[in-house]
Amino acid sequence: MSTCFFIGHRDAPDSILPALSAAIEKRITEDGVDQFVVGHYGKFDSLAAQAVRKAKKQHPDILLFYLRPYHPAERPFTPAGFDGSFYPPGMETVPRKLAIVRANRYMVDNSQFLIAYVRYTVSNAWELTEYALKREKKGLIHIENLANDKNLPLHFTSDTIDPKQ
Repeated sequence: MSTCFFIGHRDAPDSILPALSAAIEKRITEDGVDQFVVGHYGKFDSLAAQAVRKAKKQHPDILLFYLRPYHPAERPFTPAGFDGSFYPPGMETVPRKLAIVRANRYMVDNSQFLIAYVRYTVSNAWELTEYALKREKKGLIHIENLANDKNLPLHFTSDTIDPKQ
């Protein structure tokens, strides 16, 4: 079994959906990914879940899991459209304000693939992707940042954009 995790900005544009769908298809057909894990806290998460659900129509054996950063007792339901949920071990002792960051890091540490949409240097998504890049250099994860795709339209909503991009 191979797992792919998603990380991206909460204001990701709808225009990335075709590139996101293509990246998911590639992970399934070329790399044998059969489990996808995504949060539920922003536009990128919503687009990623939507794209995986669409891919499930062609690949019914793949699974889509909701990453729970908070204890399941707080929100005992799994959002519609997910095959299940995952609460990382050890999260019970993590302070609430660090829960999303810590759950995301757990997934980077335990996934073989990361599909990202990360443009803003001042964000948790950027920091997590930088962390994942160190793991990629060791051959522990493969990263695809859709924000690096020059065919995508630029989406500037912040003055914190990395000027090198």
